[in-house]
Amino acid sequence: MEKRALVLGGGGVTGVAWEIGLLHGLAEHGVDLSTADLFVGTSAGSVVAAQLTGGTGIDALYEHELADTTGDTDAVIGARVVLGFLLAAVWPGDRARGRARLGRAALRARTVPEPVRRAAIASRVKRDDWPAARLLIPAVEARTGAVEVFDSASGASLIDAVAASCAVPLVWPPMTVGERRYVDGGVRSVANVDLARGYERVVVIAPLTAAARRADRPAAQAAALGPGVRTAVVSPTDAALTAIGRNPLDPSRRAPAARAGRAQAAEVIERVRAAWG
Repeated sequence: MEKRALVLGGGGVTGVAWEIGLLHGLAEHGVDLSTADLFVGTSAGSVVAAQLTGGTGIDALYEHELADTTGDTDAVIGARVVLGFLLAAVWPGDRARGRARLGRAALRARTVPEPVRRAAIASRVKRDDWPAARLLIPAVEARTGAVEVFDSASGASLIDAVAASCAVPLVWPPMTVGERRYVDGGVRSVANVDLARGYERVVVIAPLTAAARRADRPAAQAAALGPGVRTAVVSPTDAALTAIGRNPLDPSRRAPAARAGRAQAAEVIERVRAAWG
């Protein structure tokens, strides 16, 4: 039996919504990606992966993204938000020194307290225990730039792992796991597709595709998995990008992003089906 992996990349609250909308639309067309043998979740993708493997149905997740966002704690608007997120997305992912430089800047930045941010993540993830399915969540140690891949055997709670992977530098505080503080897993790679190595069928859902090096882009990473691996990489269309908007942390764009993801499923279903089997 060929093993299948679902890779969910980073992209802020709008990325969460678009990914959920796309997953919902694909399921409506008969392809249920929640049956994966492996889930790799980076930043926003770690939220979706934790939700998807935590027992909440994709229909309920989709309806949540359409709900009123008034009072949403992720409502941080402004150039600093966009700058911080883009820095996390395009910083050279293979250089520990560059990652550490950004991580140390994040440690000095004034943001909300860690407990406030953790509570926001907990409100989305709900469960703190790891799922039965294999789930990998990358993050970056802020001071050294070392990459940590959290899983059920890492000793970290699920919410702490997700909070660490979602700690966008300069926007949210580096999050403490054990005795170390971590920043966004997207600092290493926007999707970390290479963590799916060893799986024969891989679907990558990547709201962001930017990288300082071409080899770090999701499509290039997917191609590098090997000639015998069947892959499909799905990123937002121009119409979806318009719906998502320019600020990936703008909660008012959640519903349009989710609807755009659902609509895009019809355009990519055959490609995804061919990869998934």
